[in-house]
This record gives sequence, C-alpha cells and structure tokens, in this order.
Amino acid sequence: MPSYQPWYHGNITRSKAEDLLSKAARDGSFLIRDSESIQGAYALCVLYQNCVYTYRILPNESKKLSVQASEGVPIRFFTMLPELVEAYYSPNMGLVTHLQYSVQREEEMVDEEPESSSLPPQLPPRNFTATDVKDSDSKSSEQACNSLPDTYLMRLQHMDLSIIPEEHQIAIQEYFRTSIWLDAEQVQNGNTNLPGLKKLTQAICKNLNSEISRILPALDVFHKMVDQQLSPGIGQFPKQISADSGQSVSFRLEQLTKLLYSIEDKAKSSVFESVGYEGGHRKSLIPPVMFEVKQECLAIPTKMFLKVDVESGKLYFKKSKDGPEDKYFVHNKILQLVKSQKMHAKLVIVVETEKEKILRKEFVFDDTKKREGFCQLLQQMKNKHSEKPEPDMITVFVGTWNMGNANPPHKFSSWFQCKGQGKTRDDTADHIPHDLYVIGTQEDPLSEREWADTVKGVLRNITNISFKQVAIHTLWNIRIVVLAKPEHENRISHVFSDSVKTGIANTLGNKGAVGVSFMFNGTSFGFVNSHLTSGSEKKLRRNQNYTHILRFLNLGDKKLNPFDITHRFTHLFWLGDLNYRVEFPSTEAENIVTKIKLQQYQELLSKDQLSMERNDRKVFLHFDEEEITFAPTYRFERDTREKYAYTKAKATGTKYNLPSWCDRVLRKSYPLVHVVCQAYGCTNDIMTSDHSPVFASFEVGVASQFVSKQDPNSAPQGGIQIMNCVATLLTKSNTKFFIEYHSSCLEKTVKTSEGENTDHSDGSIKVRFGNQVMLTPIISDPEYLLDQHILICVKSTDSDESYGEGCVALRAAQFCYTEFQVTLTHNGEKAGVLTGGIQLHTSEGKPTEKLYDFIKIEKDDPVTSKCKGSELNKLSLTQAHDISNPNYMGMSFKTGNVVDKGWSYSMPPKNVSTAGQGGKDSKKGGYDVGTRSPTGKTCLPGEEEKASEMFDNPLYGSMVKSHGWSKDQDLQHKDHLIPPDPVFAPSKAADGDSDRPPVPTPRNRSFTCSETKPQHSTPITSYPSAYKKPVMPSRSEGGMAHSRPPVPAKNRPAMPEPQITKSRDYRDSADLPSKLRMPTKPGQLQSQRHAS
Repeated sequence: MPSYQPWYHGNITRSKAEDLLSKAARDGSFLIRDSESIQGAYALCVLYQNCVYTYRILPNESKKLSVQASEGVPIRFFTMLPELVEAYYSPNMGLVTHLQYSVQREEEMVDEEPESSSLPPQLPPRNFTATDVKDSDSKSSEQACNSLPDTYLMRLQHMDLSIIPEEHQIAIQEYFRTSIWLDAEQVQNGNTNLPGLKKLTQAICKNLNSEISRILPALDVFHKMVDQQLSPGIGQFPKQISADSGQSVSFRLEQLTKLLYSIEDKAKSSVFESVGYEGGHRKSLIPPVMFEVKQECLAIPTKMFLKVDVESGKLYFKKSKDGPEDKYFVHNKILQLVKSQKMHAKLVIVVETEKEKILRKEFVFDDTKKREGFCQLLQQMKNKHSEKPEPDMITVFVGTWNMGNANPPHKFSSWFQCKGQGKTRDDTADHIPHDLYVIGTQEDPLSEREWADTVKGVLRNITNISFKQVAIHTLWNIRIVVLAKPEHENRISHVFSDSVKTGIANTLGNKGAVGVSFMFNGTSFGFVNSHLTSGSEKKLRRNQNYTHILRFLNLGDKKLNPFDITHRFTHLFWLGDLNYRVEFPSTEAENIVTKIKLQQYQELLSKDQLSMERNDRKVFLHFDEEEITFAPTYRFERDTREKYAYTKAKATGTKYNLPSWCDRVLRKSYPLVHVVCQAYGCTNDIMTSDHSPVFASFEVGVASQFVSKQDPNSAPQGGIQIMNCVATLLTKSNTKFFIEYHSSCLEKTVKTSEGENTDHSDGSIKVRFGNQVMLTPIISDPEYLLDQHILICVKSTDSDESYGEGCVALRAAQFCYTEFQVTLTHNGEKAGVLTGGIQLHTSEGKPTEKLYDFIKIEKDDPVTSKCKGSELNKLSLTQAHDISNPNYMGMSFKTGNVVDKGWSYSMPPKNVSTAGQGGKDSKKGGYDVGTRSPTGKTCLPGEEEKASEMFDNPLYGSMVKSHGWSKDQDLQHKDHLIPPDPVFAPSKAADGDSDRPPVPTPRNRSFTCSETKPQHSTPITSYPSAYKKPVMPSRSEGGMAHSRPPVPAKNRPAMPEPQITKSRDYRDSADLPSKLRMPTKPGQLQSQRHAS
C-alpha cells in the first residue's frame, strides 16, 4: 500500500469514487483507489466531460506498475505510484485526458470513544518528555528502560501484598528492581526468552509444578480408561507432559487443561450411550401433547381434544380428555393443514379414511399460539416419519445477546425456547428441537470453550440432544456459535468463518463482526453477528460499519468473488447489537418509558433509526425483518426488567441512552424460496446484562444433494435461455459492459458479448444485451433445476469490476417463458435495474411435494362444514376460497403492503386477451402485478399430449385465476421483448389451435399480497386432457372459479361441459379414488361438439 498521498483513497467503493469526482466537476480531476476485482491492483479514475473513465493499474511479477491505457500507446512501468501519477500529468499518455487536479480524500469520521471494558489494558505511562523524543533511538530506548522499573515499583506500592506469602513478595520486588533490566537487555540483543521472568514464575509456581507432577499419572490412567479408541493397558501419555518439570508452567497447565477436557468429553460420551442415547438423543424425544379445541356440529360448538404423538406418528381425536384413543389418523393419512387467515385460531385438517374418503375437519383452538404449536408438532411428525432420505425443510434458531461483560445466569433456557415478549412459541412446542442453533453474543466475558459448553448444556437439558458444534469464531468479545443436530453432521460442509474490525479507524476489534457460512446439502447459509458503533448520534458511522462488513467479510464460495455476502447465500441472517436508537430528544425519556409500559410501540418504532435508514435504502437493502411486537431491549438496570437506565453520568456530562431496539435479527433469501419466521421476540427473565436476549426462529426450505434417476447418457440435455436483457445502471462511467452468469447448476461461468450503450443520461446509462444466451445445466431434471438460481453480474470491459449484481430463480420459468425485473445492487447500494426474459427446458419428470407445502393459508373461509367434517363427495359445492403457501413465493401477510424484495416476475402480455375482466371475481385485497402466476407451461413440439400429466403431481396440479396486464406494468416493460428462440418456441397448437390439448395452470403460489393495488383477473380455466377422467373439485379444494365463465367449447374438444368448479387444492390428482371423479358421459361430449 502506498504511503499517504492526497489522491490515494484506499478501498473506497467505485460509486463513492464517482461521487467525489462528480463533486470536483473539472475535466482532468482524478483519484486512485484499490481495485475491486484484483487484489493488489489499483484503479485510476479520471473525470472528463461529466463521465468517469477507469483505468486499471496492474503490478507485474517484479512488482512494477503499469496503466492499462489505450491501445497503441507504449506500456511504461513505474516503481512507485507517485512516480506513475507524475508521469501521467503529461498529455498524450493514452488516457482520455491528462491528469490535472487530484481529488482529496475525505476525512475519516472519528469513531466512538473506546469502551474501557472492551479494550485491552492501557500501557503504563512513559516518563519522558517531548524533547527526549528528538534524541537518538538508543537514548530513547535507554530512558524507556530506566522508566520501566520505576513505573512497576510505583504500581507495586499501591497493591495489597498482605494476601501473598513474604517470599513471593521479595521475589516480585527483586525482579522489578534488577531482573527486568536484564530481560530488557536480552530483548535488545535479540533474545526474547526473558530468563528473569521465567525464573520468577518457576519460583512462584514451585508447589504447583510438584502438584502437577503428582496428579498427572492419575489423570493419565483415567484418560486411558475412558478413551474408547485404546485397548486397556495400551498407549503411553505424551512424554512432554509426564514428569518433565523443567517445562514452562503455562505449557504444562495448557496440556493439563486439554487432558481434563478430553477426559470430560469421553466420559460424557460413555455415560450418554449407557443411558439409551441414539445418535446423541434418547429414543423418546417429544412427549405426547393434548390440545383442547372446539368443533361446530349443527352450529353448536362442541368441545374436543386432539392428541399429537410425534414419536408414534398418530393424531388422536377424542371427545373427552381421558376418553378412549380408538379414533386416530396415522401420519401418512393426514394430508394437509389449512390455516384460516380470517379466523386466526381456526384450522382445517384434511385427512384420508381407510375407505379412501377425504374428510375436512374444522377446529378452533384457544388462540393463535396454540394453533401454531399444533401445526409445528404435526410438521415435526411428518418430517420424522418421512420416507425421504434427505429433509427438504429445517428449522433454525437465531439468537443475539449483548452480555454486558457479565456471566450468564444459572438458568437461561427461555432464550432457546423463544419465550418472553413478542412473537413467541407456544408451550406445547417446548420440546421440539431446532435443527440449527446460531447464537451471537457481544461483550461476552467467557472463553470459547466455556460458552460453547454452557450453551450445549442448556440445549441438552431442554431437548435431550447433544448438539454438534459446526463452528465458533470470536473477535475480541464478539462471538458466533453454530450448533446442529447430530444427524445433520454429514449434511454440513464447506464451513468458513471470518471477522472484520470496525473499531477506531477499522483497526480495533471492540466493534465489528464475525461470520460463519456453510452448505447444508445443496443450500448455502450465511450468518453474521455484528456489534456496531454505539451512541444515538452515530447513525452515519453505523451505516459505514455495515458497508465495511458487507465488503470485507470473506465467507462462502470463493468463486463468487464479484458478489458480496448478500448474494452469496440462499439464506443470509444478520444478527447482533446493531446499536440503532430511537430518534427522540432526551426530554422525551419519561414519555418513552410510559409508552413502553402501555405497549404502545408503533410511535416509537416510527422513529427507529434502523427502520428509517432501511426505508431510505441506506442499509440492509432487500433484507426482511419480522414485525417487532416486543419492548426495547436496551438499556435496562441490571437484575431487573422493570426499569430502564436511560441516563449515564460521564466526565463530559450526563449521557442519555433512550430505550431502543438495539438488538435485531434480519434476513435475506434468494427469490422464490421457502422461509417463514415462526418467532421473534425477547426474553424477560434474563437480567444479568443491560440488554435482553433476542430470539428468532425460522422454517427454511433446503435442497438435497441431488442424484438424478435418469441415465446421464440418455437423458435429454436441458437448457436455460436468457434473452432481451436491458440494464439501466446508475453510474457516470463511460465504458462498455458485459454480463456474467454464475450458478452451481452450471459447469462454468458464462459471459455474454459486449452490450450496446444507449440513452446515456446524467447519472445513468442503459445497456442492451441483444444476443440470446443459452446456459447448459449439469442436470436437466426439473426436481433439481427448479431449486436453482442464476446469479447475474454486470461488469465493465475495461476494469472487470462489477457494476451491479442480482439473482433470478429458475422456478419462475417453470411453466413458460417469463419476464423478470431484478434490482441490481453493489456493496449494499442500489446500482440499477436489469430486465429480460427467461425460459427453461427440462427433461421429463415431476417435482415432488415439499414438507413445507403441508401447511397452507386459506384466505377466504368456505361455508361452515357439517358435523364430523362432512365427507367431500363429488357433488358438494361450497363458497369459493383460496389456498396457497404465501411465504414460498415471497408473499407477506404482515402488513398487507407489497414488500420490496428487489425482484419480480410476470407473464408476457401477448397471451392475455383482455385486462380488467373478472368483475366480482376479483378480491378487495387483490394481488400485486409485481409477481404473477404463469398461465401455463409452454408446450414444446411433440409434447402436447403430455401436458395433462402435470395433474398427476399433487403439488403443481391446481387451477387458479390469472391476472391481466395493467398500464403500470406496460410502462415497466416498454422495452418490448422479442419472441423466444425457436428451440423453445410454442408450437402452433399452443398458440390457439383448436386441437391443442388443455394446459394445466400452476397453483396460486407466485403472487405478492397487496391491499393497495387490487387487480382484476382474466378468466382462464384449464382442464385435463381426455386421456384421463377429470376430477370434480370438492369441499377441500380451494379456488376462485365459481363465478368464471367457462372456456368456449371449441377450444377444448372432447371435454365435458364443466359444472361450477373451484380451483384445485394441494393434491388434486387423477389418482384419487374413483368415487371422487366425475364420470365422463359420451352423450354430453357429443352435445358439446354440436354446440361449438
């Protein structure tokens, strides 16, 4: 790194460099920064005619520097950067203009004053004046040596020496009077052994040495007995520990400590195994749980009891608490749970009887928490007894706690059980263990081993499981620990950890972040625990901390170097003491406390700094946070949660720390993946710190390490076609751009040709990438491909630096050609927008149903069912209702508003005949056009007859409404798309030919819920082909189709005239019992033909 120069700006971002040059506003203004793409290289940024030109400065093998200037200009090499800059002040050196005005670097913000409890002890004062510094180095060192004994002897006089033996007092005094001189001279001569100090410690620890020598043989024997890897009587203890008292005491103590830990681990393993542990846990893990519910029978509510036995895989229906248990359903006969959104305590259980009848049983629980606890137990039961070799859903606990440099209390299990204030778990879910536990702490006074053992012990008491440690990483007092169930040990790989300092000048670790990343089968996880700058007025510095961590925390796949950590992981969780405060004047302190006691949080949250900065897109862009319904977690008086200590006396005056939500958990996931927050709150019984621990738990979809069932030699090759890409970049750089596509499903990174720059306006540039790009996946099976994502990076051709990154989900193009719009980001800031189209070609195959699709949301309740659930016969008709899994496709029911996730998918408008149709069918709280369900899978040549086979798949066989194209959507897509490549083009039959077999539409799973933009739907009804009998939807089936007009008969020959139908539920299948199928009547078919 070069010495200080005014034009050298270090590792500032490219966008920051452009801002500085724009402010300079003079041609020839320049600065030099570190390259973002090549370590050890630099970037020379020059302003000319309001555009920024970037030239790379690369070192060669001899460390000499050269500028990548225009072609034809001889390359010149320079030893130092100042020499290079001086040369390029001359014209005609290959730059767009010669260097003229250096842009000064901005002064660093002064960080918060260091906290004494978080910093190493201060060095003793030196007894020399400023004039002494001008003397020679030898004289300075001599004076330093002279002051050293005096300093320590003076300090010794203030110590209480009565508690130590007299001989030890004499030894210590003698060392500081004479021996420390000798040690200093030895260091000056290059000997760093400090013989005087070694002699002193041996004298003080004389008895300890002999005691170690006395107890080591006994520990050695004990270790051999519990070590199961050794046969009895075999093996010797390492010689360096056995009886060599000449070694240093610290070394022997370290070895002794390691030996004790080893003994403890092996003894625990033996004991756990002897009491019936299997894979780290007992056979009977979750006890049976009873729920009292109400069921309406002839409009009269009747009390019933539901007993969930997870271990046996049975759900019992009982009329009394102690009644017989003869009526039950086994796990594989429990088909679906449907939550009512209108009645938060209501749940529909869809089961299959022995006679293959489908029953829909409606129950009302005491409250929403009871219903959630029941659903979690049922989901745990389905997962435990699943026949799948690998899980497709896991639960993750994420917790953060600023411990305030105090040891934890003896009991703090409520943290891991998500009990306290806010969105909490029900007591019935106490014994359900999470698959992963991620614990972040700040101001943690314990050692790594102490803390890890403490947490494992608490979890063992709660769950009876000995969790395995995946990773632990510490930066000063900031720590992150990741624990996993023993059965997941072989599913976790590629574990990385790292830390970043953001203390004073980004050099001290009292503030900063630690992170851990790993792969869980085919899904990548990242976790960041950060402790940001404190102080209500330091909001801007906290934002800088966030950006610094984002850029320099080195986690995840190293091949994804152009992407920061927000794009490297399927799921990224950011937790910690973020230290953002509420922006109220200090005079409002009492008023704030009063509102907290009344649980009036909304007014306070409206002034929450983190929420305001997120709304302004300054930090945590496209992150999600569950709604806060708990009290501020800082700053409490210790040993109580009844009083906030919002004042602090300091030498400079009284400092106010208004009650604030400093401790937070946020997350960011790839598009169209399943993630649901089950809990978010804080404890109210852990009071050793001035912060309350915060907990969050998530239900997360994961992908397995896929093994194709198809012969790779005979399976057709799949394809991912991306076309019509147009990037609008927020930059003043004048350069050419190309796109890089990264994905684990591709054999290698794919680059496009150079794009065409158009519409270069002030501060932005539009780039068209006209060529279609064909990406070849390593596996074409849809079971694999639909879980994959394509990472997109727009780069410059001259500096190879990223100008924006984004992500596209292949699941969006599951059924047909789909348009996408992705917000490009770089270093946590919005960098532009990329639009385009994507089409997916897979081999034959059907995606299997996921565990997380077991629970659905019912947005409009059907007519109350009859007593005992009412058998769902083929002629039953009910009020229309809509069933979907909202969280799977990015829907949010938290506030009803559209959540900006940075991406949207939509169908092209050419297939929609009329917009705004649907009339009464459209709902008040309609769906936003930002994400829409495709209208059907595009048929490839020769595949028309196979279209109806999608109905065999209970996961994707539903029929839903399709939305029209709004004016707003047309404006967003004014860059018209060219037709897809002929290889993927729909056949003529797919374009409206009368012989085209009907195409199934996917179920309603790709919308973003909105109460502010109701959209009308275009009626589209799909039917299975004549090769299979159509299924008559029944009471269990959700939909919005009761008021739709049917599709004209001429477009669906050989099909019966439909009855009033509703859309399919989770497992509408042609494989259902024949009693549920509507019989095909030949006469009816004939009459339809004549009618058409």
